[in-house]
Amino acid sequence: MTVDWIAAIISYLLGSIPFGYLLVLLFRKQDIRQTGSGNIGATNVLRSGSRWLGILTLLLDLGKGFVAVVIARHLATGSHAIDTASIGALFAVVGHVFPIWLRGKGGKGVATALGVFLALAPLAALSSVAVFIVTTWITRYVSLASILAATSFPVWVWLAARVLGVHYGHGPIFVASIFLVPAMILIKHKKNAQRLLHGTEYRFGNKDAEKESSIV
Repeated sequence: MTVDWIAAIISYLLGSIPFGYLLVLLFRKQDIRQTGSGNIGATNVLRSGSRWLGILTLLLDLGKGFVAVVIARHLATGSHAIDTASIGALFAVVGHVFPIWLRGKGGKGVATALGVFLALAPLAALSSVAVFIVTTWITRYVSLASILAATSFPVWVWLAARVLGVHYGHGPIFVASIFLVPAMILIKHKKNAQRLLHGTEYRFGNKDAEKESSIV
């Protein structure tokens, strides 16, 4: 078994840990999949009635993505390390979105993607966070903020290289990962995008929005 396959398996297993599901089950004796949108991410956990569980879910989902990339990077040596790290990034998000433990029904991948991006290309990741914050502040559409933040990430990677001379990677595996991870997030936000186009998407702070508004 090659190093890349080992990295992929470890990253997938880390990413597939359903922290939101486990925390709500442990502390509230509830199945988060039966609450709100049924999503296992931090937004839906927050909706379940516990702010600290929502915050903890966010941090743990972010952390597992970050750790997966760090482990993957250390499994390889030399110039191949960035490729292995990129594989780890991709499979960590795949694990969160399609966890084997919950029959492939996971979250939307935003928090875990942020974790892998922070480990893979930190400056670009922080720029995407800025996009998320500004978009949410102006529009109060968290789903739109997630979509724009994810799609802007490859642009920030490119700008970091061209403007600042910060090169995180340039091989085909790295390039594929920085496009495929946002692509997964976009696919998982398909229904949100449709509601945005029809003007029926839920705004942040709308207490009546109980279904399909979970983003992470």
